[in-house]
Amino acid sequence: MKFSLEQVGGLTIRAYDTGQVTVVIPPWHPLRGVVNIEQDDEGNAEFNDSFIISREHLTADWVPQTYDELQPEHLTTLLAYEPELILLGTGAQLRFPNGETMARIQEAGVGLEVMDTAAACRTFNILVAEGRNVVAALMMI
Repeated sequence: MKFSLEQVGGLTIRAYDTGQVTVVIPPWHPLRGVVNIEQDDEGNAEFNDSFIISREHLTADWVPQTYDELQPEHLTTLLAYEPELILLGTGAQLRFPNGETMARIQEAGVGLEVMDTAAACRTFNILVAEGRNVVAALMMI
């Protein structure tokens, strides 16, 4: 009989504060030690700019750095991750994207939840722990 360890979870958010979000990259994850993602010895990667995170993927330097820069195509590119749900963290305060942007996501059959970035970080961790296919696009607080 062969036993194998099932790796549950994935990338998670350890902490957030004004201007910074810390992501934990587990030892077994393929992104652990990747050169273009600066990490400490424990696999913590700190982000100071907008980024995209899912259980498996991490994309630094997401183009809109502020809510005012957000365009419909910034969210529609997230559909490439094939999520069941997109979390949009709009910074320190909740700000909804325009109707055109939200309609594009809904037409693709994907859920879109908009919240401030702190709430999006907490919600992301809960959904990843539940095994949900979620992608979060986070602008800095």
